[in-house]
Amino acid sequence: MPEQVNRAPLYEALMQYMKKSDVSFHVPGHKNGQALRGGMPWEQDLLSRVMEIDATEITGTDDLHHPEGVIREAQQLAAAQFGAEETFFLVGGSTAGNLALILSVCTAPGDVLLVQRNVHKSVIHGLMLAGAHAVFLAPRLDARSGLATTPSVETVREALRRHPGAKGLLVTHPSYYGMGASLRPLAELCRAHSVPLLVDEAHGAHFGQHPALPESALAQGADGVVQSTHKMLTALTMGAMLHVQGGLLDRALLRQRLAMLQSSSPSYPIMASLDVSRSLLAAQGPALFAGGLAKAAAARSGLGKLPRFGVVKPPGASGGDAAYTIQDPFKLVIYDATNRWSGYELQRRLEAEGCVPEMSDERYVVLAFGPGTTERDAGRLLQALERIAVAAEAAESASEKAEEKATATAAQAATQLAEKREAEQDCSGAERDPSAELSTWNISLDPKPADAAIRNAEARSQTDAGIDVQVTGTLTDAEPADSGIDADQTDILPGISEPVAFSLAPLSPEEIEAIPVEDSAGRQAAEMIIPYPPGIPLLYPGETVTEETKRRLLRLRQTRAKCQGAADPLLLTIQVKKLIKKAGNEPHER
Repeated sequence: MPEQVNRAPLYEALMQYMKKSDVSFHVPGHKNGQALRGGMPWEQDLLSRVMEIDATEITGTDDLHHPEGVIREAQQLAAAQFGAEETFFLVGGSTAGNLALILSVCTAPGDVLLVQRNVHKSVIHGLMLAGAHAVFLAPRLDARSGLATTPSVETVREALRRHPGAKGLLVTHPSYYGMGASLRPLAELCRAHSVPLLVDEAHGAHFGQHPALPESALAQGADGVVQSTHKMLTALTMGAMLHVQGGLLDRALLRQRLAMLQSSSPSYPIMASLDVSRSLLAAQGPALFAGGLAKAAAARSGLGKLPRFGVVKPPGASGGDAAYTIQDPFKLVIYDATNRWSGYELQRRLEAEGCVPEMSDERYVVLAFGPGTTERDAGRLLQALERIAVAAEAAESASEKAEEKATATAAQAATQLAEKREAEQDCSGAERDPSAELSTWNISLDPKPADAAIRNAEARSQTDAGIDVQVTGTLTDAEPADSGIDADQTDILPGISEPVAFSLAPLSPEEIEAIPVEDSAGRQAAEMIIPYPPGIPLLYPGETVTEETKRRLLRLRQTRAKCQGAADPLLLTIQVKKLIKKAGNEPHER
């Protein structure tokens, strides 16, 4: 491999800057970390070292918004590594890339963009900034796990027929859970209609870099792809890249949008980490991932020996899930096979054991492995899960015995009371009151079995109710993989919304009221409710709250999930549009 490809030009320039020890009469004010050197406890820590390369746009360090030197070279090397025609460094995460793509294709208020419904909140924010109209497309749902992938080709084809003036199609691939399907049919369909395929590939920056990993979106024909290099590769947090190819995107306009959205003083440590991450890929190639993949496979195998926990199986595996054709082997999606714990509860137990998952939801916990995962890490995970399972079994066994004892004692007392009343009735001849025989003892002395019963009942009810894919957000409600749901239900009917207008104009306080979540079904939301992670809005302003959405809100409240955007963080209430009354008419939303 040519030595030039292994270089990290921006990082090397910063090292030169640090070694020269020139006197700084420019920003930043910490002056290469000197301000921290005064006997303070952080003088020798990592922060002090990072500040030594925290430079700005001076001679030799280039300018992100007008690159001519080392940043330009670093971006060109990144484009070659990831298969793009042009690559832009992002210091605001994939959020900046999603916003820039939307603002570069939706250039006039009212422009229509086809959008997969379960997208990151940054996409919704981009629609608001653009004043665009979104046509939301229902994703396909895996019938066994309930997890969502991209919309079907049929859904996209019909949406393009209905909206021939659409400015593009934006999808998320892979999902936060590492699941996806082939993007080639979507890319070919978009190309045939001369509309760009935009892909939020935040969780797939590593795709295409090892034979065991799925193909990247670029390799499958996408026009604009956003990747979070900091997520599954090795850059600092907020380090991301935007890759483009083909002639369907206005690159001059895209550069202008990026200059608007990103800081005029971008972080040089973050940009250098992007350069180093790419250089590491170039130098090591597939070998960079071999160790992490082996650790993930070992953990998956070990989970098979712990019946307490289920794991979403890779496509094609015996008894596996069939709606998706790819699964990131670095992502292990696990759940409590007994249905007693939500994903949130399992995450809390893992954290108490010193293992911190990527995320959880009402059902699942996502464990993200990576190039830096060690054998010790994988071993600690399996040991933690084994301890959790053993402790749970002991606690549940003791609880069941206590409940059985309490039930037997109460039953005996009820029998004795009934016999006593019968004897009294026989003596008095009074008419029997049926209500007098209703037992008031049947409340569990230990709330845990009752809580488990509630959770099991909710799990059954959510499956019986089905999932409204046009209005729900994360779309993760599901039975486990061995639920026995008919696999023929894999393809959800092609849900295509009418154009939904987005705007930055806020509702006035007079137009909004807070009501109990229990009363919210049928009302129009006046706020975004965003379970985080993964950051996919369950509701956006103007969206009607369905019964299923209300149930999800109640479950999020019960499981103490963290939700961004909600005025009431406890989810006791939700902000909705006020109803107004007109003479002789039923109340309706403003």
